[in-house]
Amino acid sequence: MSFKLPKNTDKFYWTNHSVRKMMQYQLSEARIKRVINCPRRKELGIAPGTIAVMQPNSSKHTYEIWAMYQVIKSKIKNQKSKFRIITAWKYPGKSPVRGPIPIPLEILEELGEVINNN
Repeated sequence: MSFKLPKNTDKFYWTNHSVRKMMQYQLSEARIKRVINCPRRKELGIAPGTIAVMQPNSSKHTYEIWAMYQVIKSKIKNQKSKFRIITAWKYPGKSPVRGPIPIPLEILEELGEVINNN
């Protein structure tokens, strides 16, 4: 089976490390995009400013597909933000839950204001 290299688009930027890991674990570009767009679990990444997302494969073959990415905000006002895919990997079995889901600081502040006003 030949591996098709992912292409950088206006929404996704693929690092060389992520491409090598996709080759190693035989993961396609579409599969990683699906994990990022519809994750089953979302955690803070190990590197600062990153997010790790996961989707389990199936109940029969228990392994999880993980992807770690960073959101790059555009310097141009009307342009959308971009995802920098840092790495992707398969975890054999079921991984333990590490931390809470990351909530942006602005939303936490708004929730605090709403709770304090009531």
